[in-house]
Amino acid sequence: MEMFFCSSHFPQPSQNPSNLLLLSALHSHNVIFISNRQRLDSKPPFLSQGIDPSSHVFHRIQMKYVNDDEDIRKYFAAFHLYDKLPAAVLIDDFGDFFDDKICQQRYCNPRGRDMAMVKTLALCHNAITFANQKGSCKVLLSDTHTHQRDSPRFHFIYKKWIQTTFTIQEGDVSGSFILKDKSHSPTEHNTAVIKAAKYSIALQYLVFEGIVEDEVQ
Repeated sequence: MEMFFCSSHFPQPSQNPSNLLLLSALHSHNVIFISNRQRLDSKPPFLSQGIDPSSHVFHRIQMKYVNDDEDIRKYFAAFHLYDKLPAAVLIDDFGDFFDDKICQQRYCNPRGRDMAMVKTLALCHNAITFANQKGSCKVLLSDTHTHQRDSPRFHFIYKKWIQTTFTIQEGDVSGSFILKDKSHSPTEHNTAVIKAAKYSIALQYLVFEGIVEDEVQ
């Protein structure tokens, strides 16, 4: 089973994870794209350059709009009841579905948000494990606020459930950003050089600039 996580390290929340989630969806078949409708409507993701908005590839994507973490858990709890399972489930801005105050009140615990995230990721893990017994299904989560929250505990929760982590960082030119696989680790405290993908936003299109070398400390 594969679960992927894509986080944004921009100073301010950006829509780049949403752009890349949509790009991933367009390269897959039978995809469920989970998002908050109001948030997605206010900041719709940019299409990749060369993609026609009327293209048939968008028929591969089924939008599922949810309001909070409970809606996500209900979806995965009923996964075994679906006649046709998706090849991929993409969750846009996963962390935003967990409201601190509501989670604390629901679980009567100051760490209610952590508890809700763990419960949701566990249900997601079980659902995807079930799906992979019948075929192949992957999960990709994005979060645009990982640099703002309680980083050690927050990242520990994700790492417990997710095998592969990608980060999005600002590029050297305004409007550009770098996508890299943080699953690579340098050895013996040396700096490792990995391949990363560079993108930019131009005229409201997502443009792939090429593969660049990036350092992992």
